[in-house]
Amino acid sequence: MNEPNAPHILVVDDDPAIRELIAAYLGENGMRVSEAASGKAMSAALAEQAIDLVILDLRLPGEDGIEIARRIRVQSALPIIVVSGLREEADRVMALELGADDYLTKPFSSRELLARVRALLRRANAASAVLASASASMSAAGAGRQTDARAYRFAGWELNLGTRKLTSPRGEAVPLTNGEFSLLQAFLVAPGCVLAREQLLEASRLYADVYDRSIDVQILRLRRKIEAVPARPEFIKTERGAGYVFAVPVEKLTHATGWSGEL
Repeated sequence: MNEPNAPHILVVDDDPAIRELIAAYLGENGMRVSEAASGKAMSAALAEQAIDLVILDLRLPGEDGIEIARRIRVQSALPIIVVSGLREEADRVMALELGADDYLTKPFSSRELLARVRALLRRANAASAVLASASASMSAAGAGRQTDARAYRFAGWELNLGTRKLTSPRGEAVPLTNGEFSLLQAFLVAPGCVLAREQLLEASRLYADVYDRSIDVQILRLRRKIEAVPARPEFIKTERGAGYVFAVPVEKLTHATGWSGEL
C-alpha cells in the first residue's frame, strides 16, 4: 500500500489498457495514481484532488491535447508529461512551447516513464524550494509575503500569474514560452537578489526543454523580449562568477489588471 504522502500522479488517456498499465507500474514503485479518460474527467480530478504531476495523451477523442496542456499551464505550474504517437519534431516543439515539461513518444518503456516522472518531481520540488527561499529572503528584507501575489509590475511591464501573460508598457501582449515565464517569475519574486545559474535552472525547469542548452541562452531570449537594448540590459544584469540579478524595483500586485479572481 502506498504511503499517504506518496506523489499523486494523474494519468489522462482514453485507452483503459494503457491507463491500467501505467497505474500499475507507478503504483508498484510507490506512487498514488488516479485515472481520467477525457479532458472533462481530468478537470474534475484536478479540482477534487491534490495532483503532483499529469501524464497526458495528446490524442483524446474529440479533444485537442495541446489545448488541454495549455489550459493546465495557464492555471498552474503542475508538471506535465505528454505521451503521444506523434513523432514529428514540430509536435514535440509545440507541446513543449505551450506548457508541457516533457514529451514521450509511444511506444515507451515503463522504466523510462518512471525515470522521467521521478526527475520531474525532483525538479518541481527543487523549484518550489528555490522560490520559497527567495521569498523568505525578501520577507527578511522587509518586502512582505509573496504567497498572495497575483501579478508583478516593473518599469511599466506587468506579469499576470493567473493568465501567465506579460504585458508591455504600451499595453501589448508579449508571448512567453513556459521556460521564459518561470524564469521571469523567479527573478520578480526576488528582485535585487543574486540568483545562481543552478537556482534559475531549477526555478525555470529547463531540464525538460532539450532545445535550450543553457540558462544563458534562455536569459538571452528573455532579454530580447523585455530589454530596450538586450546587449546593455537594464533589468536582468549579469553578476560575473555569481549569476544574475533583477536590478529594478518590482511591485507585487494582489489583484492583477484584468484578473477575474478565477483560475
